[in-house]
Amino acid sequence: MRPVQFPQDFAWGAATASYQIEGAYDEDGRGMSIWDTFVRIPGKVANMDNGDVACDSYHRFREDIALMKDLGLKAYRFSIAWPRIFPEGAGELNPKGLAFYETLVDALLENGIEPVCTLYHWDLPQSLQDAGGWENRDTVDAFAAYAETLFRSLGGKIKKWLTVNEPWCVSFLSNYLGQQAPGNKDLQLAVTVSHHLLLAHGRAVRTFRELGIPGEIGYAPNVTWMEPYSGRKKDVEACKRENGWFVEWFMDPVFKGEYPSFLVKWFREKGAKVPVLEGDMEIIHEKIDILGINYYTGSVAKYGESAGLMACEPVDMGYDRTDIGWPIYPEGFYKVLSYINGRYGDIPIYITENGACYNDGPDKGIVADQKRIDYLYKHLLQLHRSIANGIPVKGYFAWSLLDNFEWSYGYSMRFGLVHVDYDTLARTPKDSFYWYQDVITTGEV
Repeated sequence: MRPVQFPQDFAWGAATASYQIEGAYDEDGRGMSIWDTFVRIPGKVANMDNGDVACDSYHRFREDIALMKDLGLKAYRFSIAWPRIFPEGAGELNPKGLAFYETLVDALLENGIEPVCTLYHWDLPQSLQDAGGWENRDTVDAFAAYAETLFRSLGGKIKKWLTVNEPWCVSFLSNYLGQQAPGNKDLQLAVTVSHHLLLAHGRAVRTFRELGIPGEIGYAPNVTWMEPYSGRKKDVEACKRENGWFVEWFMDPVFKGEYPSFLVKWFREKGAKVPVLEGDMEIIHEKIDILGINYYTGSVAKYGESAGLMACEPVDMGYDRTDIGWPIYPEGFYKVLSYINGRYGDIPIYITENGACYNDGPDKGIVADQKRIDYLYKHLLQLHRSIANGIPVKGYFAWSLLDNFEWSYGYSMRFGLVHVDYDTLARTPKDSFYWYQDVITTGEV
């Protein structure tokens, strides 16, 4: 098969997140985050691992940028740790925290790498959580002030901004399923958090417009795709609910100014309602320039009466799985992108995360992670198919540049193109690093 060619101006990148790589959790005035608290609760994180040191990128960012340059990255997506900027979430600014990101951005630009900034990748200041966290509308105000500070400080240098990463995880995974910080299990709380996150996103976008910041702004929801096992009405509706939980629930308000009625009704039947106040939907509906999409997995699924909140049960179709246990379903990548494009129009899309967990380690200095290469290859083919069908996908950020702290899995799961020895912090590029390097150089898969 002849290789497929991506557009010449396609933005090839890689992504990371502040808590997962930075470490230095108590240095230079950084405040505590909800993850600093969560990791210290027994049973919440594998092996009681924490992000106190992580990859130590706070101190080693220049080494990491050298790896990015060697890889040939055109762009680097990183997130800013809110507690470094405002240790208490609001109030007094920490100049050392801001200076770190100014230095990081300058170093990226000096090396010809475009900085793509995520404002919120889950590390809410603990002080704000103590006051109610995302359930409290005051947190929306604090986020808007935090965003304004960064727009004013870095707006001339950063041209692409993402407000919130994976709002489904921040709301439902963290506050209904309880698997991530702060670890609550309350459906009404999760629905409230989802609304306030979207409101915070809208407030940040509005601030960006009012300040006249040059560049583009959007957000980065995570999506999946569940294909109905049969044409039975119950199977089709179950998959519609599951897909809609990720897509419509977090995109309809932004693109259409309303929540999807079928899910509003579903949540109401479960005892939860959206706390919309006058003017909220207009703010959330503020026009965005770009849409980030995070995709890892999907499946074929059917109705299951006791199969979770949406009564949608994945069917074991014999798909290969990554080491984290997620089915490999590259066709779902094309299907969900097609669905999003068909529903919301030609908004420019950046794949802000896509990657695979394989826990291969070094053998005589070589990390042979062929399965990761296979995963990336299959997903990039589906991405090219999407572009060939007219979907305006403008860039791709592999998750992740580095092996890192993988949230509740601790250090037991590795997604990186670069292996990190967590004892010595030595970086070793994997075979997938060199494969991706060739993709970036040639633009071919």
